[in-house]
Amino acid sequence: MPKNQNIAATTIFDPIRKKYVLRTPEEEVRQRILRYLIDVKGYPVSRIAVEKELTVKGLKKRTDILYYDKLAQPALLVECKAPRVKISQRTFDQAFRYNLNLGVRFVVITNGEETYCCQLENDSYTFLHDIPDHSEIE
Repeated sequence: MPKNQNIAATTIFDPIRKKYVLRTPEEEVRQRILRYLIDVKGYPVSRIAVEKELTVKGLKKRTDILYYDKLAQPALLVECKAPRVKISQRTFDQAFRYNLNLGVRFVVITNGEETYCCQLENDSYTFLHDIPDHSEIE
């Protein structure tokens, strides 16, 4: 197999990190949702962070995708799971724990087969039918 075909089979290009990363089921989900946010929903690449490190209860964690609004404040958090991982209350709890440090208004959880988006307001959340367009978050 030619060298470049081998790379394509084991890696996937991340437009945010601007490099090829290991192709795993979770990474494929992350890249698909990134393409959706950028190409369909109009989110600017320059305000998206991937694998942003944060500390939760003294432990270092990484968010899958974090979008910052025009005031450079975290506005949308995306938690990605591999397709084989069932989205459960535990998955939501993980994302909401991350959000205690971030204070985003929107939390998205996806495994590529199921996607949930919640809008957080006044210590409660509402499930939305779709991820808001970029213009709705600004």
